[in-house]
Amino acid sequence: MRARRTVAALAATGSILATLWVLRAFNRLPPRELDEDAFPPRHDSVSPLRTAAEDAAKGHDGQSGIHLLADANDAFAARILLARQAKRHLDLQYYIWHGDRTGTLLLEEVHSAAERGVQVRLLLDDNGISGLDTILSALDRHPNIEVRLFNPFRIRFPKAAGFALDFGRLNRRMHNKSFIVDDAATIVGGRNIGDEYFGAGDGGLFADLDALAIGPVVASVIADFDRYWDCSSSYPASQILPRVSEAQRRKLTRRASLVEKDPSARQFVERITSLPIVQSLLEGTLELTWAEVELISDDPAKACGDVDPDGLLATQLVETLGNPKREMFVIAGYFVPGDTVTRSLCDMASSGVAVSVLTNSFAATDVKLVHAGYAQTRKDLLQSGVRLFEMYGTTHASPSRKERRRGSRLGIGSTLRGSGTGSTAAPRSHASTLHAKTFSVDGERLFIGSFNLDPRSIELNTELGFVIHSPDLAKQVGSVFERLAPAAAYELRLQEDGRLSWVERHDDEEIVHAEEPNMTVGDHLMIGVAQRLPIQWLL
Repeated sequence: MRARRTVAALAATGSILATLWVLRAFNRLPPRELDEDAFPPRHDSVSPLRTAAEDAAKGHDGQSGIHLLADANDAFAARILLARQAKRHLDLQYYIWHGDRTGTLLLEEVHSAAERGVQVRLLLDDNGISGLDTILSALDRHPNIEVRLFNPFRIRFPKAAGFALDFGRLNRRMHNKSFIVDDAATIVGGRNIGDEYFGAGDGGLFADLDALAIGPVVASVIADFDRYWDCSSSYPASQILPRVSEAQRRKLTRRASLVEKDPSARQFVERITSLPIVQSLLEGTLELTWAEVELISDDPAKACGDVDPDGLLATQLVETLGNPKREMFVIAGYFVPGDTVTRSLCDMASSGVAVSVLTNSFAATDVKLVHAGYAQTRKDLLQSGVRLFEMYGTTHASPSRKERRRGSRLGIGSTLRGSGTGSTAAPRSHASTLHAKTFSVDGERLFIGSFNLDPRSIELNTELGFVIHSPDLAKQVGSVFERLAPAAAYELRLQEDGRLSWVERHDDEEIVHAEEPNMTVGDHLMIGVAQRLPIQWLL
């Protein structure tokens, strides 16, 4: 009897191992097969947008025009309205694209542009496109659209199986965000495509910052897009996604129409499409700050773990921003400085540089483990004189069950929820979360992009962003920080006994919390355990 059980156990183990081997072999990526004739050669083309950008740039030799997009509605309007202006080219690169209201509307704008003859290239990280395989495959069949997936997995359902079978690749993602229209204008920043980034859903909001740019830096963004598009990690969607009929594109158009007509979204759509931001650009009246702008980005080989340190954005960021002499403002939703960055910030503060950091509180963050990585650095930073502020976890009314059911029918994605298809906890819990990644140095230079000050952005994910040499914009960011932080965030203080306190301000009144706000006993236990695990490199 025992022998039979042993044989059965060995057989079951062998069967499991054989299945895993087969699945892993199937999940292995094949050699890339590229259609070199997908699009005709790119050429300098005339479009109203390009003409307007060139006219605006006259008298600003070597400088690029920057318009900051802090408002969520403005940020979405700029993308929608720029896509409608496209005559020749649309190049879009994103880490996350949700199938919710805004994701559906923007995909339909992409589709409409292609129907007008615009050549569209859509480069998406495979980790952030849940529920979109069918429509992306259908769009890829359009003669004017080519879709590529960065670092994809061949097992599409359940997708988690592919993740588990190749965890090393799972952990290296293309976190870049760029939007290029007619080789004339671009948007670079921290926003992905989804309701929570544009204030369109029923749940929370990711507070973020993008930069709309025209001028010489656009060519740099195009060149960077091209090197990612051509890199070994970018696979044609036709090699990865299941083939579907072209009729699936009609589903996208129908869903976009439902979004536009639905009472829960109509007001948002009408407001967005009436905003004057792109028309002002065409008319030459959009407020622009002209400055030297440098694009910095990771070498796409970083996704393979094979890149020279000089090819890392983190290295370029230090070189282009320079060593702060007077002050440095850090606005980072995911702030996990680690030992090296913590020492650097402490040294700056100890030498007299005024270092100020705004990040999420425990209640505001959508990734609790990130808070665990950050929390253990707080005392060292405060002791050195770094000012720390943590955003309140502002909550919003939760949608009703009926609203959630209605919302689930609006977008093109299969995993849609009424509050959007946010992959994080913040939108689902209806909280506002800081998502921006902005650094300002000495009131002279600032960075805006996708780079979080954390180990993941430094070592694993690819990133990109602008370094803008503009005292006007740098001082503007510093002024916003000084106004926003005391009003919307706890200020952390280190007491004489070494304990932390959180100061909340209302008008002239201070409320001092001796315990970390909105943390339960279970939360403290989870954070404590996480801080003892060797996982900081993942955060």
